[in-house]
Parts: sequence; C-alpha cells; structure tokens
Amino acid sequence: QVQLVESGGGLVQAGGSLRLSCVASGSIFSIADMGWYRQAPGKQREMVAIMFRDGTTNDADSVKGRFTVSRDNAKNTVYLQMNSLRPEDTAVYYCNLKFRITNVWGQGTQVTVSS
Repeated sequence: QVQLVESGGGLVQAGGSLRLSCVASGSIFSIADMGWYRQAPGKQREMVAIMFRDGTTNDADSVKGRFTVSRDNAKNTVYLQMNSLRPEDTAVYYCNLKFRITNVWGQGTQVTVSS
C-alpha cells in the first residue's frame, strides 16, 4: 500500500523560497505521475504542478516561472521548489500519486506567506 509523507512547509515572507518534499512508500513511484496540489481556506483544491512518469511537467499558470517540480526516483521523492512566494500562495499543499486506478494523497503541509 502506497503512503505519501510531505515535509518542508512553514512560514515565509513574501519574496522568499521554500522547498517541499514528498516521500512515497511502495514500489510504483518511478512509474507513477506525481503531483502537487493546494487548497486555501474557503477554496477548492487546485493543481499546482505535475511531473509525469516520462519526465514531462504541467504547471498552473499562477506558478509558472516561480515553482519547479522535480523527482528523484532513486529516493522515491518528489520536490516542489517554490521561489518568489506571494501571500496568495498560502495554502495547505498536498502531494498526489496516480498510477492506473491507484490515486493516493498525502496528509498535507501548511505553507504560509506573510506580506
């Protein structure tokens, strides 16, 4: 059974940077699509960035040029490097793994950007 554990969230000033990490258990990480999503208070969960198993990526327009998703298959880990953070980036960030019918979420990590 796959489990995801996120880390790296915290409080940062606007313009600062954070790097989120998500470690997956199990053996399907390298063949799964890995994504980062976020949910702000009172809003729906939205896609931030996805790295597909072939290495291609898809980023939300709101984070293009500021956030970068990457993965290390040897470590079963996906990262989200967040630069030039803005107050509107404040949310709980969730890691997601998709492979065929397997769809797993992490517990989330809070990111708070102060102005």
